[in-house]
Amino acid sequence: MTRAAARIAAVVLAAVLTAALALAGTASGQTVSATTGGAAGTIPPPLVTPAQFGGTVSGATSTTTPTAATATTATDPNALATPPSPSIPPPGHRLSARQVIAIADAVPKIRKVVAEHPGSYPNAFTKGAVQWQVSYFSRDRQEIGQVLIDDLTGEVREAWTGYQVPWTMARGYEGAFGRRVNAWYVWLPLCVLFVAPFVPWRRRPSWIHLDLLVLLSFSVSLAFFNHARIGLSTPLVYPPLLYLLVRMLVVAKRGRRPEPLRLLVPVSWLAVALVFLIGFRVGLNVTNSNVIDVGYSGVIGANKLVEGEPLYGTWPRDNAHGDTYGPVNYFAYVPFERIFGWSGSWDDLPAAHAAAVVFDLLTMGALFLLGRRIRGPSLGVVFAYLWAAFPFTLFVSTTNGNDALVSLLVLCTLLVVSRPAARGALAALAGLTKFAPLALAPLFARTPVDAVPRGEYAPRRGARSFLAYALAFVAMAAVAMLPVILEGNWRTFWDHTLGFQRDRGSPFSVWGLWGGLDTAQTVVQLAAIVFAGALAFVPRRRTLIQTTALAAAVLIALQLSLTYWFYLYVVWFFPLVVVALFGRLGDPEAPAERADAPTAVASAEAGGGGDEQLVDSVGAQR
Repeated sequence: MTRAAARIAAVVLAAVLTAALALAGTASGQTVSATTGGAAGTIPPPLVTPAQFGGTVSGATSTTTPTAATATTATDPNALATPPSPSIPPPGHRLSARQVIAIADAVPKIRKVVAEHPGSYPNAFTKGAVQWQVSYFSRDRQEIGQVLIDDLTGEVREAWTGYQVPWTMARGYEGAFGRRVNAWYVWLPLCVLFVAPFVPWRRRPSWIHLDLLVLLSFSVSLAFFNHARIGLSTPLVYPPLLYLLVRMLVVAKRGRRPEPLRLLVPVSWLAVALVFLIGFRVGLNVTNSNVIDVGYSGVIGANKLVEGEPLYGTWPRDNAHGDTYGPVNYFAYVPFERIFGWSGSWDDLPAAHAAAVVFDLLTMGALFLLGRRIRGPSLGVVFAYLWAAFPFTLFVSTTNGNDALVSLLVLCTLLVVSRPAARGALAALAGLTKFAPLALAPLFARTPVDAVPRGEYAPRRGARSFLAYALAFVAMAAVAMLPVILEGNWRTFWDHTLGFQRDRGSPFSVWGLWGGLDTAQTVVQLAAIVFAGALAFVPRRRTLIQTTALAAAVLIALQLSLTYWFYLYVVWFFPLVVVALFGRLGDPEAPAERADAPTAVASAEAGGGGDEQLVDSVGAQR
């Protein structure tokens, strides 16, 4: 019955994935074509060429309005500038401020938002040499509408209201995150490669096949996000998150399964494909990727550490909130900043590119090592291949963010899970990168029962094990926090990191998009905290696979409670889900009779583990 349900659900989900990805290809109307009717005065004929006026506007400065999300530094060629006269076109322009305001007033969505905010008023700014921005403000000076107008033609290029005014990332600008990785001819082939080796050819589908489709279903939400349809993209995140949460809890309860991991192709084929995927990922990062503010923050922070400047506070205006991460994040960028340097501006940032590539490769390596220790090199290749073929891991790499660093440190914690002191130190490093992994600290306090070779239970489990873990965690946390400790400004650290994240609103979660759900969000947050804390005590006996599944469940539960959620966060739990789902199955290259033998199952269901699950380097290499 359960296999039939999995088969039906997999077929339905595959159909939904295909249909939604096709439908999302239609633009959501992020740009508005408007006539110039209603403009005050007669629009003069177009200029011959904008080049004769130069590429910038002399003396351009950013708007002084605190809520203007598009304000930039004075060196930005598209910086906003107030025209000297409302009725006379500025030098190099053919339209006046009054004319562009009249054009903006005629946009239907602007008329609607103005009617909803009595007393609102417009301000017109030049934006570079050939563009205007008309911003509408409420009485309390909150920007409620924004219109971009072409100076040459008087055409309305973009018109935004609501959350898409302050959140430019919600506008669906092409290639804003990762550039070419979002193209269908890159994304869809990766989706195929992700599931192809596990296609149940001449076999009945199982839950593992539905799991793979659910992981890919985040692509539907991303497709709508890329076309500025936030009202659809945000709610579509929650079904796969909830499914994976339940799935991880089920895996944590059941432990291992006697069935082998069945592949459509030999593992050697996956190894060859892995080599090509690595080359493709590195090549795409070098030739067609961009550095978002996350990677830029890492380079700035690394430079501050090297130069001895305060790590938190007084950041550049073009990345004023870049100090929202833990200090370990900035330490990780120091080698790359030293090798590739930093020009002092948001340029191509080769240091950020190098860091993203290295984090990506090291995470693949950690997955291979973890798979090898659980079941042998064949499973390690499967783990690494799944990371390389999963489109969202490439999405992280081509945005040059730091989220793969979170995955890397959590996986390294699992690699040393049999050594309490090392486990505590790495758990602290992971937690002080982007703070979310701090929720795993209670879970990692206990050593999995199958992580320690026979005869070594006494020194590595029980009270002494917990004490070693706790002392190492505190010591490493103190070392990592030295920049804050030496500065002594704990209030600045809190305000710019956890305090900022706590008060941060966004339309990328149902809590921020819909509003009025404060009580429900508080309940979810408390439930996530209680769940994470309880794992320090229950279950008392857990295997490595069960620990990994619970770690994934904690991170997913935490993400369900966040006000600010983004697609980069998928890779926080993705490798844990992969290890939990595939690590509990038999060796993909083992003979069927051996993989299904009762002796191979051991006693993981009862929490006892089996020799084949040893993660100690001695036991696993027998």
